[in-house]
Amino acid sequence: MIHVPEELAAAQEKFNGEAGRAFVSGLPGLAAGFLDRWDLHVTGAPMHGVSALVLPVDRADGTPAVLKLQILDEETEGEPVALRIWDGDGAVRLLDHDTATGTMLLERLDPSRMLSRLPDAHEVVLVIARLLAHLTTTPAPPGMRRLGDLARAMLERTPGALARVPDPAARRILADCAAALREVVDEPGDRLLHWDLHEENVLASDRADWLAIDPKPLAGDPGFELWPALANRFDAADVRWRFDAMTDVLGLDRERARAWTYGRLLQNCLWDLEDGRPLEDRQLEIARRLSGRTP
Repeated sequence: MIHVPEELAAAQEKFNGEAGRAFVSGLPGLAAGFLDRWDLHVTGAPMHGVSALVLPVDRADGTPAVLKLQILDEETEGEPVALRIWDGDGAVRLLDHDTATGTMLLERLDPSRMLSRLPDAHEVVLVIARLLAHLTTTPAPPGMRRLGDLARAMLERTPGALARVPDPAARRILADCAAALREVVDEPGDRLLHWDLHEENVLASDRADWLAIDPKPLAGDPGFELWPALANRFDAADVRWRFDAMTDVLGLDRERARAWTYGRLLQNCLWDLEDGRPLEDRQLEIARRLSGRTP
């Protein structure tokens, strides 16, 4: 019997309600079914994030792998599509996949060698930038979620959200972010984006120094990818260095990248406001630093 960690159960309850509870209750049976179907042997303790249970396993021939069981939604349904396209080049390799449940068998990387454990924050940013520069050379396939659709939906929601921001300075920042997004929304790009490449979604392996995991893929402009590396290990004085370094490595037009980064900030703030959470000072400060209004 597979043990479901309490933290995963709590996260599913919080974010997915009844669907999350049903997913958690079905996990032991789901895991048992795929262990049998793919002839796998569990070799270690379960791991988890917010949305997935990950079991270290060996295949019948002794090859180490991980079995990833996750709730199927609009974010996770694109993950195997992107991983199959990248085919292990800059990202974890997909070994098998079940379309009906979203269950995946992935190559096993080394969880003890996570990018978040690298002490040099600048090197972390450069590793992420190099991975993004490589991954986003690939055009997105037909049917992938489109950044343009998400951006237009954000702009439609912005007026109502601004009415819920009592601080005029914060309201001005969000309005400016929306204005910048409007300038680029009609040219959203067509690259295959990871969308969630932060320092804990990069692991080492024997075959590569660093590989990306856990994409939430989109079709769009690579400028939309920069926010996690600006926000992780947040240092206000370092924001502009990180932004300049990443846009240099990716070869991006700096003004377009800034506009799409503002769009990412707007998206995060809309989520906070719609969920009744206060705006994060970190988000607002990143916008200030990119605008050049703060030394």
